[in-house]
Amino acid sequence: MSGGGRLALCAWAATVAAACAMLPLVDRVDWIFVAALLLALVSGAGALGRHLPLARPLTVAVQLAVALVLLTAVFASEVAPAGLLPSPAVFERFGVLLTAGAEDVGRYAIPAPATEGIRLMLIGGVLVIGLAVDTLAVTFRSAAPAGLPLLALFSVAAGLSGGGGANWLWFLVAAAGYLMLLLAEGRDRLAQWGRVFGGPAARPGGSGAFRAPDGSVPAPLRSGRRIGALALGIALAVPAVLPSLGGGLLGTGGTGGGPGGGGMISAVNPLVSLKDSLNQREDREVLRYRTNAPDTSGLYLRLVALDQFDGTSWKTSVRGVQDVPRRLPGPAGLSDRIRTTEIRTNISASGSYEQKWLPMPFPATEVDVEGRWRYEPEGRTLVGDDRQTTSGAGYSVVSLAVQPTARQLAAATEAPGTLLRGYTRVPDSLPADVKATALKVTAGAANDYERAVRLQDWFAVKGGFQYDTEVSSGTGISAISRFLKDKKGFCVHYSFTMAAMARSLNIPARVAVGFMPGTPQGDGTMSVSIRDAHAWPELYFEGVGWTRFEPTPSRGSIPEYARPETPAGEAPGPVETAPRGSAAPSASASAEDSCAVQVAGADGCAGAAPQGAEPPSDAGAAVGPVLLAVAGAATLVLVPLLPMLWRQRVRARRLGSRGRTADDVAERTLAVWQEVVDTAWDHGIRPDESLTLRRSAARIVRLGRLEGAAADAVHRVAGAVEQVLYAPEPRATAGLADDATRIRDGLRAAQGRGGRVRALLAPRSAVRVAWALSARRTAAAQRWATRGGAVAARLSGVLPRRASRQRG
Repeated sequence: MSGGGRLALCAWAATVAAACAMLPLVDRVDWIFVAALLLALVSGAGALGRHLPLARPLTVAVQLAVALVLLTAVFASEVAPAGLLPSPAVFERFGVLLTAGAEDVGRYAIPAPATEGIRLMLIGGVLVIGLAVDTLAVTFRSAAPAGLPLLALFSVAAGLSGGGGANWLWFLVAAAGYLMLLLAEGRDRLAQWGRVFGGPAARPGGSGAFRAPDGSVPAPLRSGRRIGALALGIALAVPAVLPSLGGGLLGTGGTGGGPGGGGMISAVNPLVSLKDSLNQREDREVLRYRTNAPDTSGLYLRLVALDQFDGTSWKTSVRGVQDVPRRLPGPAGLSDRIRTTEIRTNISASGSYEQKWLPMPFPATEVDVEGRWRYEPEGRTLVGDDRQTTSGAGYSVVSLAVQPTARQLAAATEAPGTLLRGYTRVPDSLPADVKATALKVTAGAANDYERAVRLQDWFAVKGGFQYDTEVSSGTGISAISRFLKDKKGFCVHYSFTMAAMARSLNIPARVAVGFMPGTPQGDGTMSVSIRDAHAWPELYFEGVGWTRFEPTPSRGSIPEYARPETPAGEAPGPVETAPRGSAAPSASASAEDSCAVQVAGADGCAGAAPQGAEPPSDAGAAVGPVLLAVAGAATLVLVPLLPMLWRQRVRARRLGSRGRTADDVAERTLAVWQEVVDTAWDHGIRPDESLTLRRSAARIVRLGRLEGAAADAVHRVAGAVEQVLYAPEPRATAGLADDATRIRDGLRAAQGRGGRVRALLAPRSAVRVAWALSARRTAAAQRWATRGGAVAARLSGVLPRRASRQRG
């Protein structure tokens, strides 16, 4: 087989191996065979085009056309001319199938049924990834970058599968396929040089070209295989031995940290899973509890609080965790003047309900639970460690029923500075109409409490909003604007919009996710079902602490302290039936260990937050089915967006750093200058390192057609760099990050639309990634060569001495 043919076969095999990671997502596996067959035909078309030979772009175009024809024959033959020719009716059919597939994955949990729409998403996604791999590795003879689309495919599959225990197996399969592709490319490149280290004559690329005279495999190939095996072993072993990684690439994760240690939890966005929970066809119990609380209408079972809003989603911050103390610290901001009642609640979780967050009344003060649980102080939550979940758990929680009065809330003073800054932060991209609407709704309010109540009342009663679970569950700024315009949504929209509006009014706010109190049962217990999943805003008032509000109409109950003055003839709010009076709570409460097929996910019943997820690093079984709808789109857009995402990350790191020492000041100033240089490069001004700082600045101003504040900002940053490099005592220059932003805005303004899009989506400075990887590869090769030489020298010195001793 020729080198090109071998490379094409390995590219096909690597793609199919990575696609195997998606097998757990659906209940049938026959789709993988169809995808493998179609991909083989697409690869064959590429091999034929390269053999003719066709120009590279034309070869890729032929493969695209073949892929489209094959998809037409499989999914739209009944509307296609001759059963396989694409036509407008075919594309309409694809649209119908994709729409139906999106609805299916929104309806079912993992493993979802392999409907036609879902199969089109899976098979089409594999063909797109396979074509990208074939183009990079075979057509353009660059196998290393082909790992990016393979990684995207595996990452999407691993994330959707909920981090199950079989992930390591799929990782091994995918990694073996990629290593095989790299080895094939290396062999093909080496074959172009002819025979290696002498030996019998053989044609380049033949088997004899890679054999030593004695028939053994030469040392370079043996070393390459060993290095590949070592790298694969490290990728498997390192995440298992580094607790701070939370289980790494393969594990289901957790908090990281062992017994008695600390650890970290990372970010999650569980809001989208609520829609899946609320739209289940068949409701099932997930929790049951008994409590001595006289009124359960406000006994929400809280899982997690989302405190970061970056414009695209609400999510939790990365925070440290610790062992669960015998008694939890007092709630933040709660003073002794506020009336509280201590209540005890005994909770049992269904065996099918697997959740990394422990549902508890808020604020809990004492928790008695078996297993590996860790405590996160800021959110006052318990999170499972090392695959610990709620499945079948029975636990007891002592919590406080906080009962502030309206007068006490109205008299609350301003929150502490750190808390105020952290919980009132909103992205610069937040639409102006959000704050304008908040100001209009709260006009005339005398304090933050009145503003909060007016916002709640506007959403729940006066604003004309409708509760609708069929609305898209986006959580970004576009979703907020759409929600304020359409006035339709469910608890997710109400909670995050009220929290964002409260923050715009400088009221600390966050979003809590969990369950409503549930339904009273005849034996005195409360039953919580999957459809009790809920989200609500929490606002902070100094002296009271984090306080629940309920803006969602027809869901939950408005707390007594948050009820506005009720006009005559109107009910004060949703009325809920209180549980029958019962004795002290008993640990005998049980939950049904059952779950509908549509509710059951890869890790159990779907819930209000991701099932079996690393809180908060995974969206779990409930979020998995929803995300399956975007798997194909993610693979299409992820790789092209990598340069843009890398630049955004680098820009944030450079402009967000803060320096205290002289070295820190110099490092930060140089980082800002590097950002200015790279920004100019992104807009077509290639760096010229032969110029001085001042001439470089003048060049950027001239070629970038900068004027006014932007031009002054370039010279100011250059002057700051000169100051930290050459001044006896470097001093920090204020406003450098703002100057970098002005420069970027000026360069964008001077560009046409095409230039702006190119600078955003395909930044030229992203080539630094390739340079860095090349430098690291060279350095690693040098280190291996140095170590190998040292070992060889030691062995050459030891062996003669042993031989001389034996002769003596």
